[in-house]
Amino acid sequence: MIQQHSGIIRKILYLYADNPEDQADLHQEILYQAWKSIDRFKGNSKFSTWLYRLSLNTVLTHKRKNSRLKKEPMNESHEQSVLYPEPSDKSDLLWNAIKKLGDIDKTLISLHLEDYSNDEITEILGISKNHVAVKLHRIRQQLEKQLSNV
Repeated sequence: MIQQHSGIIRKILYLYADNPEDQADLHQEILYQAWKSIDRFKGNSKFSTWLYRLSLNTVLTHKRKNSRLKKEPMNESHEQSVLYPEPSDKSDLLWNAIKKLGDIDKTLISLHLEDYSNDEITEILGISKNHVAVKLHRIRQQLEKQLSNV
């Protein structure tokens, strides 16, 4: 089932990890957490919803733990991710703009772009359906403004 929904994991890694080493480490951690937690999946939601939430929580937990470490800035010659090529078209510009959003906002808009319903987004993020709609509206405005400056 995880292979069937591997795109969920790749998307989260793309949005939250900038270098291939971090992506590989986080990928392994997500697989480990899924294996460890599969007994707790009761089928009350779609497997993809459960996996998205598990992956997101794993990445955000890792990010919080490592936020205290001083990170060196990436330069233009830094090795590009193995999972995703160099941006080359308008959709790549959109994804790069999304990566600049806050953690919850980039998750929310990426779920929306994946055609998750507001009810499913509510379940994954644990916020109200009305809050989802309001945040989506604001995120769209922010992205439009950011992309109009490109």
